[in-house]
Amino acid sequence: MSSYLEISPEKLVRLVGTPNCPELIDVRIDDDFALDPRLIPGSTRRDYRKVQEWMGSVEKTSAVIICQQGRKLSHGVAAWLRHAGIAADVLEGGYEAWVKASFPAVPVAALPDRDPAGRTVWVTRARPKIDRIACPWLIRRFVDPKAVFLFVAPAEVDLVGQRFGAAPFDIDAPIRWSHRGELCTFDVMVEEFGLATAPLLRLATIVRAADTARLDLAPEAPGLLAASLGLSRMYADDLEQLEAGIQLYDAFYRWCRDATNETHNWPSPKKDA
Repeated sequence: MSSYLEISPEKLVRLVGTPNCPELIDVRIDDDFALDPRLIPGSTRRDYRKVQEWMGSVEKTSAVIICQQGRKLSHGVAAWLRHAGIAADVLEGGYEAWVKASFPAVPVAALPDRDPAGRTVWVTRARPKIDRIACPWLIRRFVDPKAVFLFVAPAEVDLVGQRFGAAPFDIDAPIRWSHRGELCTFDVMVEEFGLATAPLLRLATIVRAADTARLDLAPEAPGLLAASLGLSRMYADDLEQLEAGIQLYDAFYRWCRDATNETHNWPSPKKDA
């Protein structure tokens, strides 16, 4: 059982990928990180020695601090954050406990370079429908909560990526982040980011079915397709559509994770029937 000011890996994994996940801050020293250069999904590396410099940039009101074993480094950083008015807990057992529990971790080698503000930057075609909303949702919830997404004219994606240090995704070109055979870009990201959990694989099938017009792959796909096309008609601004679409995918993810066995049973059967 977790002690005061600690959170267990089992409890944290239920928060990862949800809108109410605390800010996750990895303060492992370089030597420990080099042994396993992966991150708990949604976490960001910070130098524990500079906590007083960066703690003002913590955007959420709560945080979980992660070090190698959940001892002095994370407890010290958490104490500094609490001093700054941020509700900070320590991951019980640290990164080692997370890995021992076989929870997913994102390889940093799969991430594009970050901009001066510490954000990954991505670029894709304007007027998104399915894959170009699903992928940003995955990145924001499991890879980089502060990621920036640029929507531009299709012909300009490649050059904008080069000029502005943005990673292109979901375009008709031989790039890393795009369709591969029968797989859509969302499938590729789930796999390469080390996020192949049962809920995300279920969601990936739904996204692929809706995105590639193979609605027979998942009975939920027509609903996702209809909602996605409806959002594209509701919003002329791609970024506004993205924010609305993120809430849609939050709902689909929670269904995939928690509610696939639940059925609608109204009206209730009559007594003595």
